[in-house]
Amino acid sequence: MNVIIRNTYEEMSRYAAEVIAAMVRSKPDCVLGLATGSTPIGTYRELIRMHKEEGLDFSQVKTFNLDEYLGLGMDLSKPYEQDQSYARFMHEELFKHINIKKENIHIPDGLTKNPEEFCMQYEEEIKKAGGIDLQLLGIGGDGHWAFNEPGSSLASRTRVEALTKQTLDDNYELFYCKAGIPREQMPHFAITMGIGTILEARNILMIANGRRKADVVAKAIEGPVTSQITASAIQLFSGGITVVLDREAASKLKDIDYYLHKEKLSSLFSSKKS
Repeated sequence: MNVIIRNTYEEMSRYAAEVIAAMVRSKPDCVLGLATGSTPIGTYRELIRMHKEEGLDFSQVKTFNLDEYLGLGMDLSKPYEQDQSYARFMHEELFKHINIKKENIHIPDGLTKNPEEFCMQYEEEIKKAGGIDLQLLGIGGDGHWAFNEPGSSLASRTRVEALTKQTLDDNYELFYCKAGIPREQMPHFAITMGIGTILEARNILMIANGRRKADVVAKAIEGPVTSQITASAIQLFSGGITVVLDREAASKLKDIDYYLHKEKLSSLFSSKKS
């Protein structure tokens, strides 16, 4: 596991974007797993800059998003702040700014009439695409990946999940409260990739920022593997792992000095090879 620590959110976002860009450059038809929430916005903005200023090409890239609220779907007739679907979020924060093809974008359908059937189809679409090459992940305040709430099976697949009070509170503060939407109108269920689905990606990129994430980041990376902290499943992952944190999110790591030392040694090794 490579744990990369940067001083600021902006530096963290640039590093994460470089990891994604390197995948796109090395494999132009790669499959990216994407996340929503406030944390990846900086990463997406840097990818947009790379596309516009450096010609980063997304024309062959396929994407699969982690999750979507059940009962919501993108409605372009509404102002951005009134449509809280993750489909709308991805459109506004990334897709409309790059040259990705519409048919290559996959987001769970929160408006599906048959959620169970859709979840099985979503799994099949990922397999048909050849699997996910690089999965971008954040981490929830209670340690969840996507909407895999505490207690979710670490072998779980794409499914409908009931949201916990903490997730509802966090999301209300970040999104719904700012839009003036009453709390009772928030969706209480979501479609989410499962932990087992996520762990089938070839590479994982997890990002986190801010002091409020410090405790749960330390538990996920250095604590016991437990379904109560579903992001702790990262310790079971056998592919390539990069965790990118700002200083505040990394502040509770017991082995922070080792992670900094390891990155310095890796940089020295790379410079000698070149």
